Amino acid sequence: MAPAADPLSSGRPLLPDGSRTWVMGILNLTPDSFSDGGRFDRPEAAVRQARKMLAAGADVLDLGAQSTRPGASEIGPESELQRLLPVLRALRSAYPTALLSVDTFRATVAEVALAEGADWVNDVRGGSTLRDPAMAALVAAAGCPYVLMHNRGDSLAMDALAVYGDVLAEVRAELLDATDDLLAAGVQPQRILWDPGLGFAKSSEQNLALLRGLDRLAGEGFPLLVGPSRKRFIGTVLDEPRPRARLWGTVAVCTLAISRGAAVLRVHDVGPVVQTARMADALCGQDLCVSSPAAASP
Repeated sequence: MAPAADPLSSGRPLLPDGSRTWVMGILNLTPDSFSDGGRFDRPEAAVRQARKMLAAGADVLDLGAQSTRPGASEIGPESELQRLLPVLRALRSAYPTALLSVDTFRATVAEVALAEGADWVNDVRGGSTLRDPAMAALVAAAGCPYVLMHNRGDSLAMDALAVYGDVLAEVRAELLDATDDLLAAGVQPQRILWDPGLGFAKSSEQNLALLRGLDRLAGEGFPLLVGPSRKRFIGTVLDEPRPRARLWGTVAVCTLAISRGAAVLRVHDVGPVVQTARMADALCGQDLCVSSPAAASP
């Protein structure tokens, strides 16, 4: 794959600059995602939902064709692409300038998606070692923004791996280890975003501890993407079993995340979270990027 044009000088911002919080809208193209499986897996439905999210202020749309909820079974890369490509092509045709992210842990899927017009790769299988070692070389060659999410194990094993002495320190260390792999492969540090992986190989209390200490992760200099939307730990705190009824808990988490330095919020409910982010940005009254990723020394 030929290297892509430099996304930081291509005429449109492909990364948050710290002046305000970005909102990433979730588009699940799967039949088994935990809160909206099967709703947007057809191109026409996905385009309608994308229109609503963009109109509500989404900065980037994240397309996922492999469910990563705890307990989900993995499909193969061919099946993942069969779900992904019709929607990706339809969205790129309908919205030529929209920022599109592909939510995948497979380099083969990411490569095809980038060739078809995706802008970001959102890898949910980070941690201390990348799930697919080819991903680092691909991202380095493509020059695209890359979300490195902390995780342990696959969807079937992750809950059993939520064992930490100090969850914040260990997540930070494992993200740093994975970042070292990316940098050694030639990925430029300003292309990397960190995601602490709320809900992935973490208990409810561990998720809360991570949120309280987000400023320590943001302080490493990589823009921080936080994805609390409708997740199980919010349901636990609120005693709310219905994922789509967890909006206000999600909004509360988003507000805290902004105050702790989050640069991007990944959510289902774009409109309410965009309003929340704008108000929180005004209240914080400071740059949201804690430090420059170029100055980080992982």
